[in-house]
Amino acid sequence: MVNNLSEIPPAVIANLYSNGVVVYPTSTLPGLGCLPNSDALDNLYRIKNRPSSQPVSLGVASLTQAELLVNVPSIAHEILNAFPKGSITLILDAKEALDIRLGGNRVAVRVLADKRGIALVKAIGPITATSANHSGVEPVYDTTLAAKILGLDEKSIIVGECPGGAPSTILSLEKLDGNSTDYTVTIMREGVVPRNDVETWMRN
Repeated sequence: MVNNLSEIPPAVIANLYSNGVVVYPTSTLPGLGCLPNSDALDNLYRIKNRPSSQPVSLGVASLTQAELLVNVPSIAHEILNAFPKGSITLILDAKEALDIRLGGNRVAVRVLADKRGIALVKAIGPITATSANHSGVEPVYDTTLAAKILGLDEKSIIVGECPGGAPSTILSLEKLDGNSTDYTVTIMREGVVPRNDVETWMRN
């Protein structure tokens, strides 16, 4: 983990280490981040009024950082190299079972593209990458406004405007069998990368 704290307000870092949540910029919409532990997840799910049955993804600076928590096969690198950075979220096998709100044995991981989000996860490690916007309402793109809607203060904000657009495309990678090194790729959600583009890549 890279300790690059100078790029992130100290109050934000302290808030995260105290199991708080932070709204930060991503390459699509404002993300809502917390450390991947039980107390921090309690706070995130309460603030967002999110059912515990709906897992959240994790944002990382690289697949190397993701290896702290999940197994990363070579095909994961091949997929991310084939598409724009930040456009794909991969569901991967956890090295050991995590909180069910992170997916338990299967964890969704997104390598962030926004430089401010990257600086944050380099400073503090993987954090959640769920949208800061409530489901079903018109999204906002400014992190300060998104935080205000959630009732959060300055220590919970990395200031930035997000470009919006479609969310990341979610792909699930699973071994064909326990001894195989081959993986199946299943499209779980079509997003900024169209289904046809993923299927074309898989055929080639």
